[in-house]
Amino acid sequence: MEILYNLNVYSITLRILLSLICGGLIGLERSRKNRPAGFRTYMIVCLSSSLIMMTNQFIYNNFQGSDPARLGAQVISGIGFLGAGTIIVTSRSQVRGLTSAAGLWASACLGLAIGIGFYFGAVIVALAVFLIITLLKKFDIWLTSTNKSITVYTSFSTLEHFDRFITYCYENKFKVHDIEITKDPTLKDVTVIAIIQLEAHERMNHIEIIQNFSSFEGLIHIEEL
Repeated sequence: MEILYNLNVYSITLRILLSLICGGLIGLERSRKNRPAGFRTYMIVCLSSSLIMMTNQFIYNNFQGSDPARLGAQVISGIGFLGAGTIIVTSRSQVRGLTSAAGLWASACLGLAIGIGFYFGAVIVALAVFLIITLLKKFDIWLTSTNKSITVYTSFSTLEHFDRFITYCYENKFKVHDIEITKDPTLKDVTVIAIIQLEAHERMNHIEIIQNFSSFEGLIHIEEL
């Protein structure tokens, strides 16, 4: 087994293949969701990180006095620019791309682990990350769709209807934590567009809440953010 941990043609081949598989495994789910960073991006990040660690090991083996962790540390801090590029804030103040950014960072870490020969840890973490972004997504959706807090994007025909809606929320035991008045140039006839953060006194079904609000007089559109 020592041959797999020393830097030779066999270990290099194994590390390249393993980084492609582990990076692709995580990126596969992102591609299915049509995210900006997908299958190929994750594979490239993982493979490149693996190459960095193999280069690090090569330098350490052939040149005295080098730091075997220096290049890997630069990857950990440098991957942030790529992750930040997948995070966007929509016109409705929604933050998108956090999971993709976290996945890219994890893919880089996997590449570093594979590149230095920590195969067992890399494979286990790759499987764990894949399970988190696939199987646990349903649990995450359930958790966020039944909690006490809800943020809604609304549009009203008049300011008076907006005021009545806020009063209606208070009458139904909702706490209004934040109100953001915004504009949407595509909706020229709408007088008031507001992003409202509400909190109930107990857990609630967000779908039912949206359905109950949708019949409010003067409310043109409502959706959860």
